[in-house]
Amino acid sequence: MRECLSIHVGQAGVQIGDVCWELYCLEHGIHPDGFVLDSKKDQLETTKMKYTDASFDSFFCETRAGTHVPRALFIDLEPTVIDGIRTGKYRSLFHPEQLISGKEDAANNYARGHYSVGSKIIDLVLERIRKLAKQCSGLQGFLIFRSFGGGTGSGFTSLLMEQLSIQYGRKTKLEFSVYPAPRMSSAVVEPYNSILTTHFTLEHSDCTFMVDNEALYDICHYKLGVVRPSYTIINRLIGQAVSSITASLRFEGALNVDLMEFQTNLVPYPRIHFPMTAFAPIISADNAYHRDFSVSDITAACFEFSNQLVKCDPRLGKYMACCLLYRGDVVPKDVNEAIAAMKSRTSVQFVDWCPTGFKVGINNQPLTVMPGGELAKVQRAVCMLSNTTAVAEAWARLNHKFDLMYAKRAFLHWYTREGMEEEEFSEAREDLAALEKDYEEVGQSSDGEGENECEVPRSLFNTLYSQLVEFP
Repeated sequence: MRECLSIHVGQAGVQIGDVCWELYCLEHGIHPDGFVLDSKKDQLETTKMKYTDASFDSFFCETRAGTHVPRALFIDLEPTVIDGIRTGKYRSLFHPEQLISGKEDAANNYARGHYSVGSKIIDLVLERIRKLAKQCSGLQGFLIFRSFGGGTGSGFTSLLMEQLSIQYGRKTKLEFSVYPAPRMSSAVVEPYNSILTTHFTLEHSDCTFMVDNEALYDICHYKLGVVRPSYTIINRLIGQAVSSITASLRFEGALNVDLMEFQTNLVPYPRIHFPMTAFAPIISADNAYHRDFSVSDITAACFEFSNQLVKCDPRLGKYMACCLLYRGDVVPKDVNEAIAAMKSRTSVQFVDWCPTGFKVGINNQPLTVMPGGELAKVQRAVCMLSNTTAVAEAWARLNHKFDLMYAKRAFLHWYTREGMEEEEFSEAREDLAALEKDYEEVGQSSDGEGENECEVPRSLFNTLYSQLVEFP
């Protein structure tokens, strides 16, 4: 068995986790109390699911009583959001030890999450992770859900990932992160928190899948017709993307993709590990009966700006790698034709040093939607993870916001009084400038006069060299 542990940190991580596990339960026929559907009416359906559910134990642990408990841990430094799970519909699904909350909030402050407040519960969290890992026969890795901008999501996650690297160094660590949106923000100090956490976790995270709230709001507004979407609605959209990414880990399929394959195919250099997420088709339940989507349609839709879950225009950069994860009524022949059609488009440009470009996953389990939800149930869907140099635009945007505040040393005292040094800000900013430069360099052409320009960027070379020294 290749188990995965899901760790949900901070308000954003916990709320996304709540939606994800609700969706997983729906997909696998698990009741809110942890028991699998067992009524006579459901026996036939359960028999049909026998083989497709053969690998869902990688996400659920079956107890002696016959209940299925998620392999997950929910962490927040203040109790409000986790109390919602403790008293909610799925309160019986989780063991009480899987829900960890403190009494003092990080207050949107990276320093509180990483140093003063977060350090008080890190030992308890690591002990609970150790218990969950002990229940696994072959732990494959960790899926970490958080936001870049929050105090707990940025600060405590940085502290936690450092410890995970020390104690579980060879295990894969994939992040699902809510990235700061260009024009909307829930915190003034979001640029500080985001730059600090990116710098600190750069060497500890293997791959970080990014989404942002502004892109999700626009999708809900223009594609689903929801004028004022709630966090629940946008989290359900993220949940569908996460479900598609993890489907091959939970269901048997024609062409499965495991955790290690994601990073092997998407990450050309250790630091260049921030793929963008796209999902298609995104269509409201009201319009579902008027349209039918072919494999070519949904593949093309993933390359459209309006289907990206991050506000970042892929046309401004070049693709280094794409991972297309199909679900439902999809056959390899249609996928090959769709990919060939995309490669022939001038608007879809790949770097010249990556001739193949595409990694494909096919899973026959169709999309499952929440009853009464906004999304329509469709025959086939695809989630695309694309590592593109266009992400440099998002880093440049974030760096500029950081510079505006840091030039005046605004809000800095809130961080220094919690134990941080001012030099940490300068180091983090320099590292992000290097990351921005790395993306620029890997996108440069290796033809003609620019032959030497496509050498490994110096910061990437230093990372690779240090890893070779560490693991001879």
